[in-house]
Amino acid sequence: MPNGRVALLERLRRRLAAVDPVLEMALLGVLTGVLTGAVMLLFRAAIELPLDALLPGSGGENFESLAPTMRAVLVIGGALLVGLGMQRLRDEQQSVGVVHVIDRMERHGGRLPWQNAAVQFLGGAIALLTGQSGGREGPAIHLGAAVGSLGGQHLGLPDNSIRTLVACGTAAAIAGSFNTPVAGVVFAMEVVMMEYTITSFVPVILAAVVSTLVSQAVFGDHTAFVVPEGIRIRSLIEYPIVAVEGFYLGALASAFLAVVERVTRLPLVVPWQRIAVAGLATGCVSLVLPQVMGIGYGRVELALVGAAPIAMLAVVGIAKLFVSALVYGLRVPVGVIGPTLVVGACAGAAFGAIVRLLAPSLASDVGIYVMLGMGAMMAAVLQAPLAALIAVVELTGTPNVARDARDRRRDDHGECAFQAALGVPRDARSAGSHRSRRLTSRRRRGASQRES
Repeated sequence: MPNGRVALLERLRRRLAAVDPVLEMALLGVLTGVLTGAVMLLFRAAIELPLDALLPGSGGENFESLAPTMRAVLVIGGALLVGLGMQRLRDEQQSVGVVHVIDRMERHGGRLPWQNAAVQFLGGAIALLTGQSGGREGPAIHLGAAVGSLGGQHLGLPDNSIRTLVACGTAAAIAGSFNTPVAGVVFAMEVVMMEYTITSFVPVILAAVVSTLVSQAVFGDHTAFVVPEGIRIRSLIEYPIVAVEGFYLGALASAFLAVVERVTRLPLVVPWQRIAVAGLATGCVSLVLPQVMGIGYGRVELALVGAAPIAMLAVVGIAKLFVSALVYGLRVPVGVIGPTLVVGACAGAAFGAIVRLLAPSLASDVGIYVMLGMGAMMAAVLQAPLAALIAVVELTGTPNVARDARDRRRDDHGECAFQAALGVPRDARSAGSHRSRRLTSRRRRGASQRES
């Protein structure tokens, strides 16, 4: 029996070393999706169950219900606990998060050590439990990538197969954590793999879908954020305003990255001191603004439905930007995607309120500007525009926003921005629109005749 198992593994290794082992990688992708989905369930349970049980009121991230001194003690105590734990580790074992995954992909063929994954699980859970300003997607990506990598190493697979399994684990982690399978696939290919091939694309898709199914079996098929019905862009005239919002969010993203870069240069080498400074800063701010604690998705919900004062959202957004940049720059084991979504939502809500004040007849619902702010901030910070776009659509469940924009470009009463920019006369644009509709009608009639 052992000899048969060794022979089977050797045959699998030879097949995976071939040019196009699509079937074998697809099966491994499904297995990676199942295992990663299970790990994501454990990680979410380690964070959400204690918070639901311990925090008074509505539970979850209801840090506002705690007394100010209790909030500060919780954050600073959690930072000291994580920092002292990091202090006992070797330097190479302290590396965690997305940066660690990318570094191992570039320099070590995707081979991730299990010790760093264990540090990420425990450190990330403690940090988020105690209200550090960060997200769970960074730890989730590291854990998912480690599942794929460790599985490939256990089977003795070649580096190219291990790299693909790391991408499978990354996509499955994002998909299972946030119910966003398409965004998980795009992020894994765009940020981690940085290449698109059929051999890797198929197993990555399967891993993301399977992990999503595992998550939905426990948490249900729900979007992360609830968006008011009927939300849409009113007209093409609003696009220049959207472009201005893009520049505005780009400036905020630049400020975020600048703070991170400055903080990483601070002469704080000892881990417990570095993380303690991050906890102290978060604790001080939480005395006045408890909304900066934790991931902060509650702020996004309020911004989307317009249930919070715009001035408060603007203040929380700026505070969240600087606190999260400080925490991330000081290498607390939390993610950065969650804070970028929160900052983008708050900034987008403030921008939308200003637009509605200055031009109420042109401005769409504030929720549109909130979603645009979320996508723009995430895209600018991560340098992953496609993944950010798809993530916001899946997190809010609003593909109709893009569809409405497309339909309005085809509206008889609308302007074709590209043709107008090229100087095409209005009559020519109208004639072209009529010809396009006639051609579409002919194609549909021909298709129906062929089917009959």
